[in-house]
Amino acid sequence: MNKTLILSSSLIALTVLAVSTAPANAQPKKKTVTTTFTILADMARNVAGDQLTVTSITKQGAEIHGYQPTPSDIVKAQQADLVLYNGFNLERWFEKFLGQLKKVPTVILTSGVTPMNIADAEYKGKPNPHAWMSPKNALIYVENIRKAFVKLEPASAATFNANAKRYSAQINAIDKALKTKLSKLAVNSRALVTCEGAFSYAARDYGLKEYYLWAVNSDEQSTPRQIQKVIDTVRSNKIPAVFCESTVEGDGMRQVAKETGARFGGTLFVDSLSPEVPTYLKLLDAFASTVTAGLSGQ
Repeated sequence: MNKTLILSSSLIALTVLAVSTAPANAQPKKKTVTTTFTILADMARNVAGDQLTVTSITKQGAEIHGYQPTPSDIVKAQQADLVLYNGFNLERWFEKFLGQLKKVPTVILTSGVTPMNIADAEYKGKPNPHAWMSPKNALIYVENIRKAFVKLEPASAATFNANAKRYSAQINAIDKALKTKLSKLAVNSRALVTCEGAFSYAARDYGLKEYYLWAVNSDEQSTPRQIQKVIDTVRSNKIPAVFCESTVEGDGMRQVAKETGARFGGTLFVDSLSPEVPTYLKLLDAFASTVTAGLSGQ
């Protein structure tokens, strides 16, 4: 028999065997959504349910402002069917990153959020990017995710709609819980002193004054001037406790605590999830618990 004919017959037999042995209930491959950081990924998973595969470019605990994408990050995003990012100049690296992707649809999740501008003069007119620290803003994120998913996978619209409704109810519930916890603070203790000015939206929502060493982590310095300014603020306002975020070094704020006699109230999570706060809702709850305990001396 001709060798070519033998080879062709063998390939046909293997193909038939592969088809015949494939599971009868094999599911089509799910579409993939990639987000720029872990908090957005958690939100997206709550809306997607089991209808989509959601991944994050950055890992838990990563500092997202000055992140340096790797070649594998580009490959991961290029293979995605949709990319979600925060906007408001948070992911400064993302614009360059985006230029290396080919025709991957993207959605900015802060679309529709009213920004709070950074107070520092050098950032005049620049929005504070940490809008998700307001549960009210998070509801806008969820709606943007829902609409993007319905467009991406119309056949699963009913699932996305139901999941978004359920998740939004959970966000509203955590908002009420935060108000209850933080309302217990004494009037003279309602001041939030942190390393990064990442809590403007939360401070606005829950009636806290906000002070910080630097405006955004990408400009992290902890200069003597910054530290002295916060020391003077803590002393003059008799602020009982100060805090720092999980993704930066807290040496500068610990110096503030030492110089003023204020307590170091603990670590706050804002830019990234972690084993301690594996979900966005737990991040918000931990924020309220840590701030309340620190400022009330518990």
